[in-house]
Amino acid sequence: MIEPKSRGGRPRSEQAREAVLHAVDDLLLEVGYAALTMKGIAERAGVGRQTVYRWWSTKAEIIFEASVADAEEELTVPPARTPLAGISAYLEALVRFLTHSPAGIAYRTLLAAAQHDPAVAQLIASRDVLGASAQAVLDRTIPGLAAPDQVAARLIGPAFYWIMSGRDSTELDIRELAESFLQSVQVRA
Repeated sequence: MIEPKSRGGRPRSEQAREAVLHAVDDLLLEVGYAALTMKGIAERAGVGRQTVYRWWSTKAEIIFEASVADAEEELTVPPARTPLAGISAYLEALVRFLTHSPAGIAYRTLLAAAQHDPAVAQLIASRDVLGASAQAVLDRTIPGLAAPDQVAARLIGPAFYWIMSGRDSTELDIRELAESFLQSVQVRA
């Protein structure tokens, strides 16, 4: 979980925090990023604006916290019997996260905002949730790979590009992507 900087005042209420994180997910889907406001988030969560501003400076920070917490859970896959099964399970989870999960949609929204907002770009760069999830699978499935960041990017890249470029995720052949990836790192399926 990401802990925003403390701004003084009363201790943070876990109930209020959860309400804000759920509110931002709901509102993002309903009104979109551009129309999302701190006031609207506070109203939907049933907390005061000052409560929201005490814990987060921007709507992007709230969205990021909500999406990272969910991503860590949704992108965790159980150990598999073979490298092919492990990589395929991860790619299926990644595609499902990016296309169907409210947290994944929020993460994609932040990535889009980061293209023209340096503060959002810095926020995204502060924690590579996709890279970390891929690395966890790689460490367990294919331990000892050199250049782990680059290898994780190679694993994520094709599916990520497909989805971010607006293509139909049902047309992705997950098994083929997994086999190609394993061949590229010279691991038998």
